[in-house]
Amino acid sequence: MAEQSSEGNGAAFFDLDKTLMAGSSGMVFARVANRRGFVPRGQLARWGWDHLRYRLRGSSDEQTNAVLEVAKRVFAEIPERDVERMAPEVLAGILPRIYPQMLDEVHRHQDQGRATFIVSAAGNDLVKTLAAVLGMEGGIGTRWAVGGDGKYTGEMDGPFVYGNGKVEAMRRFADKHDIDLSESWAYSDSVSDLPMLRAVGHAVVVNPDGPLLEIARQEGWQVM
Repeated sequence: MAEQSSEGNGAAFFDLDKTLMAGSSGMVFARVANRRGFVPRGQLARWGWDHLRYRLRGSSDEQTNAVLEVAKRVFAEIPERDVERMAPEVLAGILPRIYPQMLDEVHRHQDQGRATFIVSAAGNDLVKTLAAVLGMEGGIGTRWAVGGDGKYTGEMDGPFVYGNGKVEAMRRFADKHDIDLSESWAYSDSVSDLPMLRAVGHAVVVNPDGPLLEIARQEGWQVM
């Protein structure tokens, strides 16, 4: 689905992990990558433990940066085509985890004339494809650089769409598509997305971790 402009109006931006879906899309991706031989079993087990802690306690900058560094090493030199071919299997693992209540929220915004977008640290192609499958207007994810040989270099092509990087990516996107962030909505579960939530006029926290819940109560934000 082609990304659409909001024609100067507000839009609705949804984090993916623990917001639109239960758990972590990265863990779904890692399991598929393991079956394809790209991720060793030992690394998958370590990520599984990190995933359990994430579901119980939420993410931290330190944990996320550690996972990112491992991902850079693991996926460097993998052909882009091989990763693209993983998409159907990854989507098959993500779609049953989508919260029906959050799809209702997506539809509510669309019915009120706002375009809806996923914003996630996950790979840009996967995020855009998932958004299209869910009937949303687009997706904003982390872009990974591909060399002239068609293989990933292990480096990013643009900001890492996490924390302040998520806001940077959103602002670039909003400028390009004539979206007014002050009239927009943002949804997230984690205090790491505080910059994203404060970048818009309407913040909503979903399944919030402890620190974010406390801030949401202080700010008077909606809690789902």
